[in-house]
Amino acid sequence: KTIKLLIKKLTPAQVIVGYYAIAITLSVLLLRIPAVHKPGVEVSFIDSVFTAVSAVSVTGLTVINLSETYSIFGICVLMLILQFGGIGVMTLGTFFWLLIGRKIGLKERRLIMVDQNQTSLSGLVNLIKDILKIILVIEFIGTLVLGVYFLNYYTSWQDAFFHGLFASISATTNGGFDITGQSLELYANDYFVQLINIILITLGAIGFPVLIEVKQFLMKRDNQRAFRFSLFTKLTSVTFLALLVAGTFFILILEWNHVFQGESWHKSFFYAFFQSASTRSGGLATIDVSSFSQATLIIMSGLMFIGASPSSVGGGIRTTTFALNILYLWHFAKGNKDIKIFRRELHEDDIRKSLAVTMLAFVLCFSSLVVLSITETHSLLPLLFEICSAFGTTGLSMGITPELSSIGKCVIMILMFIGRIGLLSFLYMIGGKEEKTNFHYPK
Repeated sequence: KTIKLLIKKLTPAQVIVGYYAIAITLSVLLLRIPAVHKPGVEVSFIDSVFTAVSAVSVTGLTVINLSETYSIFGICVLMLILQFGGIGVMTLGTFFWLLIGRKIGLKERRLIMVDQNQTSLSGLVNLIKDILKIILVIEFIGTLVLGVYFLNYYTSWQDAFFHGLFASISATTNGGFDITGQSLELYANDYFVQLINIILITLGAIGFPVLIEVKQFLMKRDNQRAFRFSLFTKLTSVTFLALLVAGTFFILILEWNHVFQGESWHKSFFYAFFQSASTRSGGLATIDVSSFSQATLIIMSGLMFIGASPSSVGGGIRTTTFALNILYLWHFAKGNKDIKIFRRELHEDDIRKSLAVTMLAFVLCFSSLVVLSITETHSLLPLLFEICSAFGTTGLSMGITPELSSIGKCVIMILMFIGRIGLLSFLYMIGGKEEKTNFHYPK
C-alpha cells in the first residue's frame, strides 16, 4: 500500500524517469549473462553499466571493443536494447498493452504524452502505432538494402545480412554502435554505404511527428483538400536542414587544407557531409575525428550540443529549442514582443521553456567539464567533445572514453541518461507537480 501511494504521488515525468532506470537495470542484468561475452573475456561491472546506459540512451559511447567482447548472442542482446532505447519505453509498453488487450487509460496516455513530448492527450495511441510501424519499416528496408550490398564485403550471406541488420538498427536508432571495431572508416570510399547511413540517421533524428505528417501527405487522396504541414514540422525540417548544410560547409572549409588536403573533392565533401549528419545524434564516423582541427571539433561539439529534433531518437537541447532561441534573439533585437514564423505566432510559454532548457544544458555541461577537468588527465577540448557527445546522445569520441576514471564514467552516464529522457522531463522530475499561486506581489 505504501509503494502504491508513493507511485500515485509521482508526476508523469518522474514515472518515465523511473521506467528508463528500470530499463537500464534490466539491460545491465542481460549484459552480465556469461553467454553474452566471448569465451575468456571478462567485463567489469561499471563497464557493463556504462554500455547499458549508452545503449538505452542510444548514445554509442563505449569503453570496450564490441566485436572483441561480445558473442553473436551478445550482439543480438545489444540490438534488442538499442531497439528498446530508440523506440522509447512508452512506445514499446503501449505496444505490449495493446497485444494483451489492455485498455490504455488516462494515466497511461499522460505518460505517453510526456515520453513523446506531446501537448495533447488525443490521438496518442494512434501516434504510438504509427511510430512503431514507421521505425520498423525503415529498419527493415535499411537491413534489406545494406544486407544485399554487404554481399560485396562478406563471403557468406549470413554475415552480410547480420552486419546489415546491426548497421540499420544502429543508424536508425542513432545508436552509434558498430561491430567492425572501426565505425564506418572501412567504408570511407564507399559513398553508397555512407548515403544509406545518412538517410537512416536523418529519418531517426528528424522526429516521429515529421515522418508521420510526411506519410499522411504521401497517402492523401486527390479529392481531399490541400494538405498543410504543421508549424512543428516546418520549423523542425528547416532547422534540421540548415544545421546539416552549415555543419558540412564549416567542416569542409576548415579541413580543406588540413585533414582533407590531397583528397579528391568528392571524398572531402562526403567526409564533411557524413560527419555533419552524424553530429545530429548518429555517432558513426568515416574518419578519425581526433585528426580534425580544434575549430572543427568545437563546431562539432556545438552541433552535438544542439542534437536532434524533439520526439526523435536523439538527445541534446533539440533543434526546435535552438530555433526558438535564435528567433527570440532576432525579434528581441528588432524590438518585437511577438514572435512570428511561417504565418504563425509562437506562444510565450514555449519561449520560456526553450530558454530554461538551454540554460540548464549549459549549467550541466559546464559543471561536468569542471568535474572531468579535476578527475581526468586529458586536455579541455577532448573532455568538452566527450561531454557534448554524451549530452547529445551522439557517441562520437576522440578516443578518451576507455581511459576515463570511474568518476568520469559516472558523469558521462548521467549526461547520457539526461540526454535521452530530455531536459524538460528532467526539470519536471526535479520540480514535481505544478502548483499555481493564489497571489502576486506588486511589480
